[in-house]
Amino acid sequence: MKKEYDFSKGSKNPYTKLLKKQITINISEDVLDYFKEMSEKTSIPYQSLINFYLLDCVKNKKKIDISWKD
Repeated sequence: MKKEYDFSKGSKNPYTKLLKKQITINISEDVLDYFKEMSEKTSIPYQSLINFYLLDCVKNKKKIDISWKD
């Protein structure tokens, strides 16, 4: 292993745009419990399940139908 490396001729990683971004979000306990339960059944971390679901919404251009009822 070298003591020093020369990165002056290096290039930017073309995949950085595909990386996930860490955020803080408020989610109701019901939603969190649902995804945690799914996580136990699938052995996939609940954060990943939430991301998969939201990504599916984006890819399928799902629209939110919010209608308040009295």
